[in-house]
Parts: sequence; C-alpha cells; structure tokens
Amino acid sequence: MADDAIQRESMEYDLVIVGGGPAGLSAAIRAKQLAKEAGEDIEVVVIEKGGEIGAHILSGVVMDPVGLDKLIPDWRTRDDRPLKTEVTGDKFKFLGPNGEADISWLPMPGFMKNHGNFTGSLANVARWLGQEAENMGVEVFPGFAASDLVLGENGEVKGIVAGVMGIAADGSHKADYEPGMELLGKYVLFAEGARGSLTKQLIAKYNLDEGRDPQKFGIGLKELWSIPEEQFNEGYVQHTMGWPLDNKTGGGSFLYHFRDNGEPFVSVGFVVHLNYENPYISPYQEFQRFKHHPSVLPHLQGGKRVAYGARAITEGGFQSVPKLAFPGGALIGCGAGFVNVPRIKGSHNAILTGMMGAEAAYAAIKGGRQGDVLTDYEE
Repeated sequence: MADDAIQRESMEYDLVIVGGGPAGLSAAIRAKQLAKEAGEDIEVVVIEKGGEIGAHILSGVVMDPVGLDKLIPDWRTRDDRPLKTEVTGDKFKFLGPNGEADISWLPMPGFMKNHGNFTGSLANVARWLGQEAENMGVEVFPGFAASDLVLGENGEVKGIVAGVMGIAADGSHKADYEPGMELLGKYVLFAEGARGSLTKQLIAKYNLDEGRDPQKFGIGLKELWSIPEEQFNEGYVQHTMGWPLDNKTGGGSFLYHFRDNGEPFVSVGFVVHLNYENPYISPYQEFQRFKHHPSVLPHLQGGKRVAYGARAITEGGFQSVPKLAFPGGALIGCGAGFVNVPRIKGSHNAILTGMMGAEAAYAAIKGGRQGDVLTDYEE
C-alpha cells in the first residue's frame, strides 16, 4: 500500500475512476448524467495509463449495442458515432489442417448470433466516450498509471496514487524520481481490465474471490489490416475453432470486416487459453499459421498490416466473478471478469456494469455517505 512516509500532494473528488476504457468512461458519463438530471454537479476524475484514451485498446470489436443504447440513447443518429458498420454476415466454422466445416447451421442459442450487432474499432469507441465525458465536465488524465492504494483508518479505500515516476527495477528511487499525487474520492471505481495491478491487490485484501471459482485467462492476439476494396465484405463476421490448436487446447479466432473513416479494414485475431502447453510453437506462431489457412488467407491477401497487439482476456465466466464491492469502492468491467464467454463479448457488459457502479456511487454520495460498501451495485 502507499508509503505514509512519502509526502504527496492530493486532489479530492466525489468519484475517482481508474481506467479509461468502456467501463470507466461509461461510469464517469453516467455519474454526470445523474447529477445533471438532479440539477446538481459531481466531481469525477478518470485516470488512464495510456498516453491517450484508446491507446491500450486493441482495434476491432463486434459489440452488442445494448450498452450504448442505454448510456447514450441517440448515439445511432449522430454523425460522429463511433460504430457505423452493422453485421451483415455471420459465419462459425470448424477448421481442419486444409479445410473447413461451416457449422453456422447448428441450432445455437440466439444470443450467440451477431445480427443486430455492430463491428468496428473499440479504440474509437473509447475515444468517443472519452470526448463525451470531457464534454460533460469529467476530468480525464491520460498518461497516468495508478500505482498504489490510499487507505483510510478503518481499511477503506480512500483513493489511489498516480503519476509516480523514476522507480528502478529493484524498487529504489532514481535521480528523476517523482512521488506522484494522491487522487482521493468518496468512492473509487476500478476499471483496469484483466489482471489489473490494483485489482489484484483489492481481491487479495478483501477476499473478494472467496467462494468463487478461480478466474481463468486467455491471451488474445490481434492484427488490423487495410485491405483492397474488391475483397472487402462490409459487416462480415467470422469465428472459428479447431486447427491449428489440438483437441486439448481451448481457443479460437475472429475476423471482422468494417470501415473506419471510409477505408476498408479487417480485424483478425486469435485467442489461446493459458493452459496452452506446446513447448515448440508459441501462441504467436500458431496465429501466423492460422492466417495462412484457406479460410483466412483470402481475407488478407493484397492487404497491409497497420497495427497489432495482444492482451489478457478473462474467461472464467459468471462463476468466476468476484465479490464486486468493498469499503470505499467497487470493480467494474473486465477487471471483475464480465466477459460473456459463449457470446465472445464483453464490451457491452463493461458499459452496463460501469453505469451500475456509477448509479450506486451517486446514490450513496447524494445520501451523504462515503467509504462504505456499495451493496446496491452488487445486488
């Protein structure tokens, strides 16, 4: 926890939000909406470790619009809307080494189908939400990582430490050391995404995973390709399972066609569960093999890779979601594990849980409370 011997400046807010992704930004927007509806104001700050909002979010998403519809009901009619490509084709395939079996005809539950969803760039969604938050008066600080918790006398979360710089690998202070600043709030919402450093501390400190299944994780490898117009199939979505993974290894792929600023793109990705055991071929190499499969290569040929990255994914499902609220704060979004694994989706749940966390925190603040457990959010 924060070192009390270090003297830091502090700033006080009503609500502090750690993480500038869909969950954190939606929470900030919802808190401001509630205050505006009541003719009041609420001081909200969002800190984001990336150099800009969206910097740490990999492009490409198929999003159920239910979250955006609830948060910003008129988003579909706006010229600056971040998602413009509706899903027009939806395929699910099982791959072998040299061929495929289209299993889209299987009687899958309706919630696993993608018609009515939108495909595009999740980073653009985050940037758009960030601008909306700033327009409403939220203070958004990109480029500041939250490195520690600030605790009160009774063990409640009072805030976080952000902006610490100049720490050597062994923990010692270098010549350019900066102690950072304390951002204090009546409540703190943590939207760090999968395996967030402070989220791990909170789960351990407050035993939030007691009685829950252990969380499971995968790694998602993703590339964004600019492709020729003649092979672009706007709104096409494809998911696969099978080759190149063996029968003991969970995982699969996704491939989405969408436009960004009028240009045709394909987002292609490969997910491998972290029980992967092949010592000779890495998950990255499996991804490269996968891109040469006859079901995938035609989507990329003649194109150019313009971005790539990887990130951890929570895959434990609802039974692995920890207790969400603790004294002074709550977990929202993927930090709490709200990825719907059968649907291969989490962004809409991130938005919705961010809204729910903000609603519970706002009601508590309006009632003159602070630093207690937001039981309404958990319920």
